[in-house]
Order: sequence, then structure tokens, then C-alpha cells
Amino acid sequence: MRKALQSRKTKETDITVSLDLDGGNVNINTGIGFFDHMLTAFAVHGGFGLEVSVKGDLYVDCHHTIEDTGIVLGKAFYDALGDKSGIERYGSFYIPMDEALTFASIDVSGRPFLVFKADYPQAVVGQYDACMTEEFFRAFAFHSGITLHIKSEYGANSHHIIEAIFKAVAHALKIAVSRTSDGKTLSTKGSLD
Repeated sequence: MRKALQSRKTKETDITVSLDLDGGNVNINTGIGFFDHMLTAFAVHGGFGLEVSVKGDLYVDCHHTIEDTGIVLGKAFYDALGDKSGIERYGSFYIPMDEALTFASIDVSGRPFLVFKADYPQAVVGQYDACMTEEFFRAFAFHSGITLHIKSEYGANSHHIIEAIFKAVAHALKIAVSRTSDGKTLSTKGSLD
């Protein structure tokens, strides 16, 4: 199956996410241009079919829209992975983006955790607050049930640093959720929950 549809509506946001781990259409509309660009890159580089529709309280700022999208996308990944049997489980990847270099490492473990190390020379990219990158990935990791480590090694341009982060996570996820040849669960416990 490896597909999921998730929706969440609060007083701050109204979000629908459709996800196919094995590819498909990519259509992103969050109301934040740079965030749309990052989620599109995430889907394309991960090989995921991803449709995201968000109506958020952008008159306040971008915080609720970005964090809540991470929650819903995380839940979609959790559902699409099912019992997590037959996947590689681990994935790691480096992405260079001009002067920036970022590393991401993932364990689809059922034990959510985030380690995030990045500094941004510019605090804002378009209408996107750079600090929201960590908030997005924290929400995503905890609601998808993955252990996620992200480290920006260096960079001078916040656009490049953030884009390298999204692409590195996408490539690491692509490896981690790819199918194994034997279909077994990669765990000495026999379960990843």
C-alpha cells in the first residue's frame, strides 16, 4: 500500500496531506513560497508522491503553518509505513548546495527523536523564518516515529543551508523506506513499534 491521506483542522490551520512513498504527483500549496519550494524539493528528491494543501493564519506569522504541516506530514509517513516490515530502516546522506553542506541520518525505529544542528546567517528567506526549519523537522520526526539527526556542516547562505537540509533528509528517507529483498522486519525484537 505505502500510501496515506491525513487531514488536521484547528483554529490556526487547515491541512490535508496525500502521500505515496513510491512516487506520484507533487502539488504543494502552503501559502509560503519558500516552504512550497522546500516541500517540492523534499518530494522530488525523496521520490515521493506528495500533495499538500494548507490554509494557515499567515496574518500572525509562518509558525503555525510550518509546524502543523510537519505534524500532518509526519502522521502521513507513519500511516504509509504501516508495521515498517520490509524496509531498509536506516538511511544517511550528505547534500552539498553550493557553499553549504548538510548531513542527515534516519532510523525508522518507532522511537521519535530529533538532533538538529544548524546556524543561519540570514534569519528570513522570503516569508519563511529560518528557525522554523527545526520546528518543522521536530514535528515531522515525532509524528512519524523516526529518529532524525540533521547537521549543517557549514554554509553562508540561509537559502542554501535550508534547501540542503530538506534534500538531505529526503534522500536519507528514500534509502530508509526502500524495500528490502526479503520483506522482513529489520529488528532483533522482530518489531519496530
